Amino acid sequence: MEQQRYHDLKLGEKGAIISIIAYICLSVIKLWIGYFSNSEALKADGLNNATDIVASVAVLIGLRLSQKPADHDHPYGHWKAETVASLIASFIMMAVGIQVLFEAISSVFEGNHESPDLISAWTGIGCAIVMFLVYRYNKRLATKINSQAVMAAAKDNLSDAWVSIGTVIGIIGAQFHLPWLDPLTAVLVGFLICKTAWDIFRDASHHLTDGFDENIVQNYKETVKQVYGVAGVKDIRARNYGSNTVVDIVILVRSNLDIRVAHDISDQVEHELKERHGVYDVHVHIEPK
Repeated sequence: MEQQRYHDLKLGEKGAIISIIAYICLSVIKLWIGYFSNSEALKADGLNNATDIVASVAVLIGLRLSQKPADHDHPYGHWKAETVASLIASFIMMAVGIQVLFEAISSVFEGNHESPDLISAWTGIGCAIVMFLVYRYNKRLATKINSQAVMAAAKDNLSDAWVSIGTVIGIIGAQFHLPWLDPLTAVLVGFLICKTAWDIFRDASHHLTDGFDENIVQNYKETVKQVYGVAGVKDIRARNYGSNTVVDIVILVRSNLDIRVAHDISDQVEHELKERHGVYDVHVHIEPK
């Protein structure tokens, strides 16, 4: 199981690298065309992608750090480095989102805007398609390897695709003698960046504070109760080490059972949770009923 997780994290690095390459190319294109076509929204979108480069690098570093084996300072391993990377990425995104908002709002109130060149709209459409394809790849990869960091990157990819679409709407609207619509769209871009940052921060902080979905815990409990020899579940808790789920459970067995039989039951409980729910590690405590 542990070797498989290390292999999955290696695969996760590919998703982060693909995001980095895509963001570098798109940010350069958007900032360059946005500057020469006089599009505030496209420049804001390009700045967003430039920030995403740093965020994706943070995710890549987190994925690599989480692969380090356990040592005397980290007896449970470095799995949570993946979650910390997601948290750092959210901080970076929020900082840039606020900056984009400030500059876009200032641009709205300045007035006397010129309509951006239509080439900026075509640029936005092309970039939206690219980011949607990167999102599809990273989402499939994140689901396959159960990686919180890669899923955070995928959410960022999808957000960027929608941001580009919003940018296009603003630019096209400006062609119909509504030049203020372009900087106004830049404001919406800033809000979308901040929202994505908040969503990633919320999920990462929830994992770091050992939060866990109660419905999933209930599913674990129902699975354990079906194991032959389990007379009941006294207590069950779950937490995450990075994208790895660890379960602590107290089961009840008949008091007259041989200790070897009780041990076999606990082994079966561990096996069922790992096989049916992909749990990384299970700590089973037995009490007589």
